[in-house]
Amino acid sequence: MFIVHHYSLAIFLCVVTMLCWGSWGNTQKLVSRNWRYEYFYWDYVIGVLLFSLLSACTLGSTGTGGRSFIPDLMQAGWLYLGSAFLGGIVFNAANILLSSAIAICGLSVAFPVGIGLALVLGVLINYFGAAKGDPLFIGLGVLLITIAILLNGLAYRKAVANTQKVPAKGIGLSLSAGLIMAFFYRFVVYSMDIENFAAPAAGKLTPYTAVFVFSLGVVASNFIFNTLAMKHPVEGAPLPVSGYFKGDTKTHLVGILGGMIWCLGQSFSMIASEKAGAAISYGLGQGATLISALWGIFIWKEFRDAPKISAYLNAGMFILFVTGLGFLIYAGA
Repeated sequence: MFIVHHYSLAIFLCVVTMLCWGSWGNTQKLVSRNWRYEYFYWDYVIGVLLFSLLSACTLGSTGTGGRSFIPDLMQAGWLYLGSAFLGGIVFNAANILLSSAIAICGLSVAFPVGIGLALVLGVLINYFGAAKGDPLFIGLGVLLITIAILLNGLAYRKAVANTQKVPAKGIGLSLSAGLIMAFFYRFVVYSMDIENFAAPAAGKLTPYTAVFVFSLGVVASNFIFNTLAMKHPVEGAPLPVSGYFKGDTKTHLVGILGGMIWCLGQSFSMIASEKAGAAISYGLGQGATLISALWGIFIWKEFRDAPKISAYLNAGMFILFVTGLGFLIYAGA
């Protein structure tokens, strides 16, 4: 299987993860005018599963290092399979909440608040679970990112101060998503031998197998979580399952593309975690908040009617986020 041998390559893969995790939400925005996010999300999870299988059968099954996908899956211990599967369940619960927040308050708020919180908590959880990197610079990076999140939340409140929109619901959903999202990565990392991908311990998974089992957890839990979301939506009328089959091919393909984009990032993050460390690999990937905010502000114009103070606050958010991510990179180096 393909294995990363250098820290610089690991950081590059983490940057790709950041781009993927920060950009998949655009696919939801593309179809949101005529297609509810609950329907979109069925296609999204199909895309996650398809890409995880594609990755496992290609990069995860070539080369001489490590165990290839099928032999690795056959030897896997139930504890580690269960941990990766549970990671998928936890992620899916959080991501459905995030999708509902995107539908209410847009990319430029849902991601910085929700995923920003997930970044802060997740870095700490993954660092204490598998310590790697300078704790001082990791702490400084997390502190700056925390301040950036607060600035973005304040910018949103200023933007809606003179409208009929109520920020509490969108921000509340984003915070709930971030709180749950912080834990999924640790479950997936636990299922792998993060110290040695070339010769992983018996029973543990390679990153490719872990991502595939994780995706099975996402798909299985979606029959519970998304069904509940359709029956008890946070906004709009309840949806019948039959409505999903009324979408056209292009709409379904956009949703599948969104899931594949996200899973590409997840796969690269797992592959990079041996050299970069779980905390840094996760933290850099969740720098997606910066990417999504850029999409929301400059492409989707989500702050076009906001006062100037919102623009200044968002500028401060970008500066602090970039600086915080720089500290995380340096911590691993």
